[in-house]
Amino acid sequence: MHDPSAGKAIRPLDANERRVLGTLIEKAKTTPDQYPLSLNALVTGCNQKSNRDPLMTLDEEQVMRAIEGLRASGAAAEVFGSGKIPRYRHLAYEWLGVEKEQLAIMGELLLRGEQSEGDLRGRASRMDPIPDLDLLRNHLDSLAAKGLVVWLSPPGRGRMLTHGLLPPEKLEKVRAQIGTADQPTATAETVSTETRPTAEKPRPSAEHSLEARLAAVERQLAEVVARLADLEQESHS
Repeated sequence: MHDPSAGKAIRPLDANERRVLGTLIEKAKTTPDQYPLSLNALVTGCNQKSNRDPLMTLDEEQVMRAIEGLRASGAAAEVFGSGKIPRYRHLAYEWLGVEKEQLAIMGELLLRGEQSEGDLRGRASRMDPIPDLDLLRNHLDSLAAKGLVVWLSPPGRGRMLTHGLLPPEKLEKVRAQIGTADQPTATAETVSTETRPTAEKPRPSAEHSLEARLAAVERQLAEVVARLADLEQESHS
């Protein structure tokens, strides 16, 4: 059953929506015999202790509100099987416009948030095999072009990233924690799978924000030196 609201523009998700969507993606791949999920199973999946960061304790009302928000956005649907109990499935392939391995990557990021490339490859591979970092990076580049992945550190071992479905204020907090608060980026709020402007805002360069900060300090130091020189010249005049 396909929800008619599918195909709506991608938007940032709140914490409960991220956990619910990540859980639906995960369970569809790891326990397909139990999928789509009943409300009870979905609550249990959201609150499980493994493969979750942070740990959460959501009740049925909170999960239902998240489901309603996801359904309104075209990211999830309510379905009925042979019984009368409603069950829930994601529509993330259509909503995000991604491939199989890319959805595993997004699911893992939704469940755990920011992490390194190496950790992400190992964790996402429990849903769909991603044999090496080169393949992972190809997928990440494709996701980043859609605003679905946000780089938090420069290329290299241990490179950090997160997903682009965070509200702007939450993304800024993550950047501050990682130390890249001054880097601009494209996210799912600015890049839609339906409408992508031909002239996009500049994406962050590969240079780390540390270099930008050093350059700013050098400029400030030069200004101070120049000011001191002016003051010294005035004192002699």
